[in-house]
This record gives sequence, structure tokens and C-alpha cells, in this order.
Amino acid sequence: MLLNKSTYKEYQNHLEKIVQFGEGNFLRAFVDWIVDTMNKKGVFNGSAVVIQPLERGMINKLNEQDGLYTLYLNGIKEGKVVSEHEVISSIKRALNPYSQYEEYLQLAEQEEIRFVFSNTTEAGIAFNQEDTLEHRPQNSYPGKLTAFLYHRFKFFNRAKDKGLIVIPCELIDKNGEILKSIVLQYAKLWNLGEEFIQWIEKYNVFCNSLVDRIVPGYPKEKMKEITAELGYEDGLVVEGEQFHLWVIEGPGWIKEEFPADKAGLNVLFVEDLTPYRTRKVRILNGAHTSMVPVAYLYGLDTVKEAVEHENLGKFIRQLIYEEIIPTLDLPLEELESFAEAVLDRFKNPFIKHYLMSIALNSMSKFETRVLPSLIEYKSSKEALPDRICFSLAALMHFYKGYRKGEKIALADEGDILDLYEKLWNSKEEDLYERVVRGILSYEKLWKMDLTSIDGLEEKIIYFLRKIDEEGIEKAINEVIA
Repeated sequence: MLLNKSTYKEYQNHLEKIVQFGEGNFLRAFVDWIVDTMNKKGVFNGSAVVIQPLERGMINKLNEQDGLYTLYLNGIKEGKVVSEHEVISSIKRALNPYSQYEEYLQLAEQEEIRFVFSNTTEAGIAFNQEDTLEHRPQNSYPGKLTAFLYHRFKFFNRAKDKGLIVIPCELIDKNGEILKSIVLQYAKLWNLGEEFIQWIEKYNVFCNSLVDRIVPGYPKEKMKEITAELGYEDGLVVEGEQFHLWVIEGPGWIKEEFPADKAGLNVLFVEDLTPYRTRKVRILNGAHTSMVPVAYLYGLDTVKEAVEHENLGKFIRQLIYEEIIPTLDLPLEELESFAEAVLDRFKNPFIKHYLMSIALNSMSKFETRVLPSLIEYKSSKEALPDRICFSLAALMHFYKGYRKGEKIALADEGDILDLYEKLWNSKEEDLYERVVRGILSYEKLWKMDLTSIDGLEEKIIYFLRKIDEEGIEKAINEVIA
């Protein structure tokens, strides 16, 4: 028995309010789940029409199941390990513009259409010089969107109230602003006229947004058991974690039209999402990057093992609460609540997150995710953060290339690997000084000379010597005492 309208008795029709570019796991486990939750709570009454952004995709399967699919949310919820599932019914239908271009344009003629959501990967928001208005369809997502908006502009005779709210979910900074700039670039390239440009500028809203939910996707290896549990066949099952956060930067009135807060969802409408992006990068990504060399050298292999370990767990919590959070410009209660959610996500028993998968390009990750916390801490406290410094020393030891005698599969830029090999293979007596000074002064990586930070070089040398000579198990005791 296949999941579709005939087998799902709770199916309800909702107005087509959303044009959604992308049919992948993330949008279905995040945006479509949010819309579905609002519908079930009775605050929205809207559905999405999915546009397949590439010529090949999975919309045939979506249409075969009438847009229905099962979402499993697994993780820690209110302190308890939870796995729960529900049928999501917020997708009305799906179109392939490569074979249904007229239907795609006709969608722009529907009065109720109000939102555009997208997740076409980071590479999707890009300008393609070869795209033209006459292409059916355009190759790029912004090109398709421009053609859609232009058709709507003409069909409704420049009507002010027919502009749309565009909220991209691609993981790039200023995603809404960049998307809008490319749409305007096409408008000029295609000579669509000053009136259309003004209509885009004045009556359409492009929001920057920040999305956060881990979505492992289709649980292929568990589908036999899942099908037996569900009692029906579903080729679109998707798994996600319990945690979700959507920060949308735009006019406050948007949340009246998209009242996710009334459905109890963690969707924030803000004037500036920069502090929230910084919070995520510094706390979640920064903690990931900081724990990797310490926990891996200790002999652990996964994030869950690290946060649940007596010593490593203490190290990670101290690093977050005592050294990262004090550098951030948001209310303390909000930061600590986010940090607790992050630690719960790290402990999620349904996700096996290997430290070595995070270790890719660790040096550049440290520069973007952790170094700003170190610099801000030094500036505000006039002292150096011990755990962050210890992590940097452990990272330098990690790039020595061995864990307890076994070779580490290092993966980074060639110049960084070459530099470490040269420094660690030095036969000079002041080995630790050479390694630390050589790395801290590598301005190509850090975009500054870190030896200029008072006391940093000496502290890293001290920690690196202890790690190398005493072992990380003993060395860490000093910083968590």
C-alpha cells in the first residue's frame, strides 16, 4: 500500500501559497514540516508547489505520493531520547519546468501565491551569463525566478500587491541580498525595463535567512523495518533531528503572514540576523572544531563520546560557557539556552558524527570559527582563554600526524600540510618553539601574525610541550581543574 491521498485519510486541501525551488531532504524535513505544523495548528492554511531546480529530480515520486511523505524526528527532546514520526502534507504538487514550463509560468498567475522558498545548494544562487528570458527554462535558479517574477509582473499589470516574499535557505551569508542582486542583474541584462526593476525593489521582499537542523535524509538501511512499522510504502521517508531554528531577517509584518511563532515553532523574525549567525558559528561550529583535536588525540572517535566523557565533556562545557559565550553580544539566558540545545544535539544517539569528518580543513575552520572568540576574549578580559589555547596546541599536535602511534589521515590544503611536515621534522633543539612560531606567524592562514597577540606564543608552547611529553590525558587535567 503506497502512501497517497487515498490511503492517508487525514489529507486536507490547503491554498497554494508557496513556490518552493527544491525537493530535497532538507526542505522537506525543515520548511515543509514548519508549514505543515502551522497548518495543523490552524494558523496558516497554505501549501507549496515544488519546482524541480534541475532537469533530473524526484518530483515524479512526489506527485505519485500526492506530495505526502513521512518525517522521522530523532534526538533529545526535553531531556529525553525521542523518535517520533508523522505524515507531512504541506506539498500540494510538483512541477518540472524542463518539461512543464507553461505550467510553471501559469503558477505565477495565481493570486494566492505569496512566498518563494529555496534550497538549491550554495552553488545554486549564482549568475549564468548564458541564461536568457527566452530559455524554457533558464539554467540557473535566479534566472528561473526572474522569469517567474517578470511573468507575474506583466500578468497582474504591475500590481503593487502581487509582489512576493522571497526567503532562500541556501547556506551562504546574505543569501537574500545576493539572490535579489542577481535577479536585478538579469532584469538589466534582459532589458526588462525600469518599471519591472522598481516593482522588484519596492513590492517584493528578499529576506536573508539562517537555517539550522541536521537532516541525515533517507534511511535506506532501515527501510525494511520502517515500512513494517508504518504499514505502508513510502519512498520519500526522511529523517531529521529534533532541534530546529530558522532566523529570518526582514520586516516585522512578515510574521503576520507567516505566523510560525503562533504554532510554537523556533522561527525568529529579526532586523539583523548577524548575532544569530555569529552565535551558531562560535558556539556550535566553534565547539565542534575545538573538540576535534583534543578528543581525537585522547582516543575518542565521535562527538557523542566526547561530550559524554568525564574529562572531555567538562572541557567542552567550560570552553563554551566560560570562553565563547562571554564574547557574544546576545542576552546571556538566550546564549545558554542555545548552548544547552547544542550539547543535546551533540549527544544525539541517532546521529554518529565522527570527529575525523569534522577534521577536514581544521586549520581554516579554526581561523573562522574559533580564533574570533580567542581575540575577543583577550580584548575584553585582558587574558588568554586557556581551553581555546589548549585546543590550538592540540591541533598543532594533531598535525604532527600520529595518534598513539597510529598515522592520522590528515586532510587540508597542501601548503598547510607541507608547513607542518617541515616544522615537525626539524632537528633543531627548540622544536616546540619552531612549530608554534611557524604556525602562529603564517599570515596566509590567519590573515594576521598571531605572534603579535601578547602571551599567546608562550602559552601555546607550554601546552604543546605538555601534550607531546606527558600525553593529552595528563595535559588536559590542568585546564579543566
